[in-house]
Amino acid sequence: MIEMWDDIMANQNEEIKGLLTSAPDKAFELMHKELDKVWGECFRVLKPGGFLCINIGDATRTINGRFKLYNNHSRIISSCLDTGFIGLPNIIWRKQTNAPNKFMGSGMLPCGAYVTLEHEWILIFRKGDKRVFKEKGARENRCKSAFFWEERNVWFSDIWEVKGTKQSIKQSKSRERSAAFPFEIPYRLVNMYSQIGDTVLDPFAGTGTTMQAAVLLGRNSIGYDIDQHMGDIAVSGIKSMNIDRCNDLIKQRFDNHVAFIKERKASGKEIKHFNIPMNVEVMTKQEEAMELCYLKRISLQPGSKSWVVEVEDHSNLNYQPIRQGLFAAIV
Repeated sequence: MIEMWDDIMANQNEEIKGLLTSAPDKAFELMHKELDKVWGECFRVLKPGGFLCINIGDATRTINGRFKLYNNHSRIISSCLDTGFIGLPNIIWRKQTNAPNKFMGSGMLPCGAYVTLEHEWILIFRKGDKRVFKEKGARENRCKSAFFWEERNVWFSDIWEVKGTKQSIKQSKSRERSAAFPFEIPYRLVNMYSQIGDTVLDPFAGTGTTMQAAVLLGRNSIGYDIDQHMGDIAVSGIKSMNIDRCNDLIKQRFDNHVAFIKERKASGKEIKHFNIPMNVEVMTKQEEAMELCYLKRISLQPGSKSWVVEVEDHSNLNYQPIRQGLFAAIV
């Protein structure tokens, strides 16, 4: 129920356009019936124990002089539960994009002003019971994919304070705003709910932010988009990923951990565990086999929209190849 999506949604079901002004609640429901198809496909392709994470904001809109909230997140929760997903605790992403004096309605007068929406939801679902790690190398990859103790304490909070990203896209022929989320959002989620070698699927690829996060974290990825122009932008985004800048982000994560350990030891607190691959002290035994891997090369496959990503080991900050052949593909 955000105006920039009206034409795209109406292209999926032409009945939507006629109802937007005459029966907006019916239009809202028909829009979600189109999205229901996506959640159904996500359920179909996910492996048992796989996760579905949906970033969605509720919408406010004035139609025929009536201002109203359209509750997208609760409608999607209902649909995903009906589809068969198991609902898990959700995250409130507080975007920090609105000025403190911004409001909706008649200002200082009671009974006429409305609460300003300054957050979006990250809805989290799982297909079936907890994932079982029986495949060859699965447990090893799970340990390598661990995150730092202090990262866990931030990422698994139900409120995220993450600044929004710029929305303008000059090179798009189909729309002026990208609706993209900041890189930090998929970067956290891919870390939290997948491991090295897994495949991350984004059914709304957009500018390719989720796929870029997957590339950086050693995951395979596939992105779909019904807008060919956005697909071209996603292709361009992965193609232009700067290896040095990517590796700086990975090293910053390591450096942040080193600073955390120094601060903790300076306060007189004991550190009981050690990570040999990265030659650094860690808080828990589960972090002892964790690895951070630098990128070596991203190469576009001739005549396709697929990339092969070569990844190298972070061990002791030395480059030692350990994996090749990860892929990213735009459809």
